[in-house]
Amino acid sequence: MSNRYARSQIVLHWLTLLMVILTYAAMLLKDSVPEAWAPLVKNLHFNFGASVFALMLIRLAVRTLHATPPTTPPLEEWQEVGAKIFHWLLYVVFLMLPLLGVLTLAYGGKSWTLLGWPVPQWVTPDPVMRKLVKTVHETLANIGYFIIGAHALAALYHHYLRKDDTLRRMMPGK
Repeated sequence: MSNRYARSQIVLHWLTLLMVILTYAAMLLKDSVPEAWAPLVKNLHFNFGASVFALMLIRLAVRTLHATPPTTPPLEEWQEVGAKIFHWLLYVVFLMLPLLGVLTLAYGGKSWTLLGWPVPQWVTPDPVMRKLVKTVHETLANIGYFIIGAHALAALYHHYLRKDDTLRRMMPGK
């Protein structure tokens, strides 16, 4: 077994990070752009979020095809369990956020396009439900900052303090 993730896993990891950054950036910029550009930036946010969802599903499928390479030197059992729990938390959060975003749009009766195609209204608009789902979406997105930061800090901890191969296993290259 190689001590690195499969090339497909590495590409998907960094592509997902790029899409997450673009999703958050579009969300943060939507109130800072000229009013005429706001619908475009919002639609970019929706489409980047949908891309994150698709990439996460692909990552789950690819994960079933490739075993996780062992960390060298091996982690203590509590660290191994913590890493597994945290990785599944990442998957759940970045699968739930796009779903909650779509539900927010649907319950708001908003029209939007996915990759240029209009998405039909498929639920009865409900302002109360929209507000609830939007609040959960925004809260989870804010938690996402912590999760991303903790993930990055853990990789740096492993690389610089623990001096294991956790970060190198996911880096592009040979």
